[in-house]
Amino acid sequence: MVTNAKTIISVRNLVKTYNGGKVTALNHCSIDVKQGQVIAVIGPSGSGKSTLLRSLNLLEEPTSGQIYFNDVELTSKKIDINLHRQKMGMVFQHFNLFPHKTVMQNITMAPVTLKLMTEEEAEERAKVLLNRVGLLDKADEYPNMLSGGQKQRIAIVRALAMDPEVMLFDEPTSALDPEMVGEVLDVMKELAHEGMTMIVVTHEMGFAREVADEIVFMADGEIIERGVPAEILDHPQNERTQNFMDKVL
Repeated sequence: MVTNAKTIISVRNLVKTYNGGKVTALNHCSIDVKQGQVIAVIGPSGSGKSTLLRSLNLLEEPTSGQIYFNDVELTSKKIDINLHRQKMGMVFQHFNLFPHKTVMQNITMAPVTLKLMTEEEAEERAKVLLNRVGLLDKADEYPNMLSGGQKQRIAIVRALAMDPEVMLFDEPTSALDPEMVGEVLDVMKELAHEGMTMIVVTHEMGFAREVADEIVFMADGEIIERGVPAEILDHPQNERTQNFMDKVL
């Protein structure tokens, strides 16, 4: 459990509404994330989990509230959000790989385009990361030649190639066939054990129990309950959380 680490992300009273305020996706959500912490965000579909996650790097523009990343207010109009996004790796449910580019090109494109690395440096880093997830032999293949689990591992490598401080995972295994889920979760577990700060929206309760320092339960756009895995999964206090756990465990 991370205790004395610095707070890397701080969310204050985040609100997100649609349709001129008729639909509330996030209702005054506040959360702190410490460096090296793994937070699993769980809850029923439509509870605001993905909206909260995507708000952290402003892929979703909050209606009101503040988000701080390393003490910089990302919700300030003066911020160049792209500079800060470089330090937040994002892994989506459906991989979002470029189909017309090889695995190597998918991984090296961002660091080279943003002039963070030369092409040679980016390729060296990509090879190290691909080797780490067991996919070095796929470097010259195209995404349509890969399985879903392989694509998602490549998507994780692509995010890691930017050397992020935080990794955001938006239901990274929900689009995968069941037999491919484990290979992706294994990579994520390894990252967690190495001290990567991670916020994971997930339906994988076993992963949440094993890897998360803290579980956040959301429903109806609100953070209903949060605590260590044993508290939330085995002894939830809120009736809404209890009902959810009765269905999924």
